[in-house]
Amino acid sequence: MTYVTWQAMARTQESRRAHTRAALLKSAADLFARQGFHATSADAIAAAADRTTGALYDHFGGKSGLLVALLEEWVRLAIDQLGDGPGAAAGLDGRLGALWGGVASDAGDASDVWLLLEVELWLHAVRDPELASVAASRFAQMRDGLAGALRSWSEELAVPLPAPASELAVQLIGLLLGLGFQHRLDPAAVPHDQVIAGLRRLLQLEPGS
Repeated sequence: MTYVTWQAMARTQESRRAHTRAALLKSAADLFARQGFHATSADAIAAAADRTTGALYDHFGGKSGLLVALLEEWVRLAIDQLGDGPGAAAGLDGRLGALWGGVASDAGDASDVWLLLEVELWLHAVRDPELASVAASRFAQMRDGLAGALRSWSEELAVPLPAPASELAVQLIGLLLGLGFQHRLDPAAVPHDQVIAGLRRLLQLEPGS
């Protein structure tokens, strides 16, 4: 076997593993959100992804690993969206809107699934000390990412923060998740403008600043 042939085979195997992982994550996100974590079996997830249960355990170690992997992906995407790169929303209200959009949406898109998965992780973690440690670490990552984004916004938009970014990150996550739970049941009671106004109050920002 030549080195070039070996490289091609390695790339093919790596690509297959990536596709298997993506398929399992997609089916798990859908089933966990619709049926709940405990009502969904590993066999059902594997079948929905057209993969074997062995592949699920090989990639994630079980259902808990899948749930954690899903929410780690959510955190990564949320932190990326909060950055100040070319794809960042314009202005402070645009950034705050993007923050809210990662938790809830009137369009019933992926953010709705992430909120349901967040609830599933919390319910499972409070009963499982090992998973609780993983979930706590994930929340720490979320807080750090948001605190970093707040510092960047403050510098870029010349907006002073009313408290340390680390404290504001804790409060913002609590507010966003609470609003997201209410929005999931009654979207009309939590309109977008009201959310932005609440985030501005927490950050002690005047309208139009």
